Amino acid sequence: MSDLTFLAVHAHPDDEATSTGGLYRLLADQGVRTVLVTCTNGECGDTPDGAKPDADHHDGDEVAAIRARELDQSVVVLGIERLVRLGYRDSGMMGWPQNDDPESFWATPVEEAAARLAEVLTAERPQVVVTYNEVGFYGHPDHIQANRITRAALQMIDYEPTLYYNAIPDSVMEVMRARWEEEARRQAQEDAARGVVREPEGPPSVDGEPLHMGTPDDRIGATIDVSTVTDAKYDALAAHASQLSGSFWLKMSKEEFRLAMGVEWFVRVTNPRGLEGNVKDIFAGYR
Repeated sequence: MSDLTFLAVHAHPDDEATSTGGLYRLLADQGVRTVLVTCTNGECGDTPDGAKPDADHHDGDEVAAIRARELDQSVVVLGIERLVRLGYRDSGMMGWPQNDDPESFWATPVEEAAARLAEVLTAERPQVVVTYNEVGFYGHPDHIQANRITRAALQMIDYEPTLYYNAIPDSVMEVMRARWEEEARRQAQEDAARGVVREPEGPPSVDGEPLHMGTPDDRIGATIDVSTVTDAKYDALAAHASQLSGSFWLKMSKEEFRLAMGVEWFVRVTNPRGLEGNVKDIFAGYR
């Protein structure tokens, strides 16, 4: 067994599969100890019939119970050795009333949640930690809060691990954005055929400013080939059926998924090992 430990801090059930699913399975297969911290229960997800949190019959606790079972299944698929649920309530999207729930992750003082995370870091002593960037990749309050508590927790412990943020290079984001736009057009056509009219969603923003979700290619600090484990990543995403069954990922065949999703990218934030350039191993400098 390896003496290496990897830990990621994610906001909701299913986030572990989207940006780190391949990495988790790859590291598990290499004998690395893997730990997942999931900050919220996911109460603001869809109900089994697709209802959003503003629907009268939406039951957040029921949604959370379903998502807990799905997360357990994903953890098994990805070979994650320890799952830590911080148990905060899902804050919903920015500006939603759920932001103000005192039990929501967004409303929780950073120092309070960071102290709980610091306990996990102290116990596990991971050499590598992954979370989202300062804008939570796409502006979600819980993703932003995950960044904040991770950075605060790292100031509370007695050593410095290498911190990475998940990322998508600009060159890849252009391709993905085109796929998302095409998928949105197709969905709008299907909705219209059923007599359903939805307000188009605007581009993601933070504090009213348009959010650029891509990362300049030259800022990528780790490019990880996960092509040998894409089937496991697909299965982990599929485990979260209540939220992702209609996602563009799961509309691909496994063969298409292997071709499209064989790489995961990260930005290096702390650098205690003095690494240079774009490494191919998330544990570069440690082995």
